[in-house]
Amino acid sequence: MPTSNARSSDDAFRQPARTAPASAAKRPAPRKSFRSTAIVALVVPGLFATVALPAYAVAPDVSVTETAHSVAEGSAQTLVVSSASGALTVNRDMYAATTPEEIAAAKKAKEEAEAAAAAKKAAEAALASGDSSSSSGGGSAIFGAIAGSGAVRYPLAVTATIGDGFGSRGGAHNGVDMLCAGGTAIGAAADGVVRVSSEGYFGYGVAVIIDHVINGQTVSTLYAHMTYGTRAVQVGQTVTAGQIIGQVGSTGRSTANHLHFEVKINGSLVDPMAWLRANGVA
Repeated sequence: MPTSNARSSDDAFRQPARTAPASAAKRPAPRKSFRSTAIVALVVPGLFATVALPAYAVAPDVSVTETAHSVAEGSAQTLVVSSASGALTVNRDMYAATTPEEIAAAKKAKEEAEAAAAAKKAAEAALASGDSSSSSGGGSAIFGAIAGSGAVRYPLAVTATIGDGFGSRGGAHNGVDMLCAGGTAIGAAADGVVRVSSEGYFGYGVAVIIDHVINGQTVSTLYAHMTYGTRAVQVGQTVTAGQIIGQVGSTGRSTANHLHFEVKINGSLVDPMAWLRANGVA
């Protein structure tokens, strides 16, 4: 039977010798996990967004007892309205003419208004001085009557040049245009009563209409486009043939100084020049 020392030597002989690990062999570098890369990719942009958008930054600490309602009340915006404020009133004076046409029209209206004011002032001065033979625009009388005789008179203090006649413009012209200088005196064609006296009578501008009874017929005469402020008669006033009722102008639908004269007999329009000739005037 072998001894114990011999068995130990035999065991040592049978076991292979252990080799030391190769320290020279390099281990491969550990790989970063996909999860770590994703976290970094999300966190970094978030930091930049917080800096760029302060509104989304971390809010300051709020006391536990401070409710969301109180926070909302503290940050709410307020609007204070003065008791003196009110609705804005817009009127036509807040606008001004801008186009060449509007500027020209405004200038013409201003000139006409100034001329009318001057004429009215001169007329009032002449009336106050008792001068009934003052003249304006070709020697026409401002007050008094146009010279002549008979029941029917020529409606102007001067002989006018005839423009558009009765029935012209395709039958749309209801009277005759008597061209003459602005300010020429206009007289009543016959005795009568004033029915219309207006500073703005439709497209006629400043106009007067007088009703007459001549040779048993009801006659009405219309005098249109007179100068602003020169009407010398009022509605209901009785006038005599040749009495001055206003001055020639270019108001309403008009492009030049003239008297637009119309005549109606028993309500029907007639040629004014033919009517004047029939009464021995023209």
